[in-house]
Parts: sequence; structure tokens; C-alpha cells
Amino acid sequence: MLVDGGIGSDLARAAKAAKGQEDLGFDGLWAAETNHDPFLALTLAAEHTERIQLGTGIAVAFARSPMTLATTAYNLNAFAEGRFLLGLGSQIKAHITRRFAMPWSHPAARMREFIEAMHAIWDCWEHGTKLDFRGEFYEHTLMTPFFDPGPNPHGSPKVFLAAVGELMTQVAGEVADGLLCHGFTTESYLREVTVPAIAKGLDARGRTRTDVELSLPAFIVTGSTEEAMAAAATGVRQQIAFYGSTPAYRGVLEHHGWGDLQTELNGLSKQGRWVEMGELIDDDVLATFAVVAEPDQVAAGLLARFGDVVDRLSFYAPYQAEPDLFAATVEQLKSA
Repeated sequence: MLVDGGIGSDLARAAKAAKGQEDLGFDGLWAAETNHDPFLALTLAAEHTERIQLGTGIAVAFARSPMTLATTAYNLNAFAEGRFLLGLGSQIKAHITRRFAMPWSHPAARMREFIEAMHAIWDCWEHGTKLDFRGEFYEHTLMTPFFDPGPNPHGSPKVFLAAVGELMTQVAGEVADGLLCHGFTTESYLREVTVPAIAKGLDARGRTRTDVELSLPAFIVTGSTEEAMAAAATGVRQQIAFYGSTPAYRGVLEHHGWGDLQTELNGLSKQGRWVEMGELIDDDVLATFAVVAEPDQVAAGLLARFGDVVDRLSFYAPYQAEPDLFAATVEQLKSA
């Protein structure tokens, strides 16, 4: 199993953080597109590392066109010498239309076409094929030598797709190289909803399970003292509550019979009552979403839940943790 870390997108810290995670033995690291550009941070990370894979987790696809994103990813994969992983997500309608001022419709179908368009662009650059992509949402029919970067010695990057719902998960099975499972995923939802949906997508394109890597950021509650454990639990409860308030993720809670909890969390979020939201996440909900364990038992808990399902694991720990808290866990997972 591959074990991944993560870095923030703060450029001042990116290089040092990436080198530190490579030295700790992580196989990959992900940078998210939140309040900074992840591509810039990963460019610095590529310059200061040699082995570790570098991925966007995620970059917002619909904030860009297939051409602009294909260009950035192609260049970064060349600079990183083949270590770049393009992790994409759709975001939600409000952000796409009101923050990015971009069109939104049929997100699963649009994402399928977006990825297919990028592959058509990369194929043009790699093999000199005529660019003639005509879809429902995107058309790319012009490429002149002046704008053609030519073959990349490291090829085009692998594409990972973030998904929660069944339709987007199926798209990952059809056209992506990897699935970025959302942190708001339980073992039951992963096995009973996500895995069958990815299999449906694979079957539709004549692909097999080995064609797609499953990557999961798993919630973890741990700490070396009772106080640290309590602080970790509070941080994870708050994050679960935040995700649970989002209507797009209601299906995960409904899967466990907790649909009413989503309604309550959504109502509180509209009132800005964030602390109260976290208090609604009881011990049962917490233990369903997170591995709650002493530091030396975290690896065993992760393997018991996900060891036979996912190919890559990372730690979702939205709290202040000791710098070496997960060092032993990384070693145990990699040797399992």
C-alpha cells in the first residue's frame, strides 16, 4: 500500500514541507486548491524532491478549460520528471458559477468530457494527431506548431478524479487513472456504494480494477495524551459536521440512516453556528467516519477497515498534531 502525505499551498513553506515528507518515507503528497494555487506549490516541491509523487488534491476542473489545465499539467509533469498526478474535482455549482463565473451543468457528463478532451490534446502533442475534439460541452479543433509543446519525455500525467456520488464515481472508472475518495467516506459507504460504482464504470469501458488506483484520506483521531486525543476528536467532529452540512454529501449520511442529521447540520450552518454543529457528531458517528485509536494502533485500525480495498492511504487529521505522530504509522502501513 502506498502512503501519502500532504502540504499546504503556502509557497513559503512548500519546498521544506515536501522535502520533509519525502524524508519521512511518504510515497506521495497532495496539495489542495483552497486559498492558494496548488500548482505553484507543487512546482517548488518538484524542484526540492527526487522520489515522491506530487498531486493536486484537488484542482477545480470546471474553473478552467481542458486546454488550460492540460497545458499546466503537461508542463508540471515534465518538470517533475513524471511524478505529477493531476487530481481533479468538480466543486459545487455555487462556487463554479458565483466564485469562478464559469458554466455549470451535468457535472458527471461534463467531467467525463473534460478528461477526454485533455487526453485528445495530449495525444495531439505526443503523437502529432490532428486536434479535432467535438463534444457537448467542449470543442478543441485548433493547434498550430507555435503553441504545440511537442512530446513530453515523461508522457502525460495520470488523472485522478475526486468523487462522492455514484455518477461521478462511475466516470472515474470510465476515464480516470485513479479515484480520490472524499474524506467524508465510511468503510460501509466505500464498500457498498463506491466500489460497485467504480466497477460499473470500468465495465463500461472494458477496463479492470488494476487500471484505477483508489486513494482515500482517512479521518484519524489520535494523540499521545488524553488532552491531545480530546483535541483531535473535537477537530474531527467539526470537520465531519462541516461536510455533513453540505447537501451534496447527504447520501453518505443517508446510507447510515442519518439523513435527519444532515438537515439539522445544514440549518445550523446557515446560522453560522459552527461549534454547535460539531457537538451534534456523537461518538457513534465519529467512530464510523474516523479511526479512533492510540498512536501505535492507528495502522492496525486503518488496515482493518481499508487494507483490502484501497491502494493509497493518507491521514486526514484536522488538528494540531506532534510532528512525528504518524511516523510509525507510515512504516507499519508500508510494511503491511
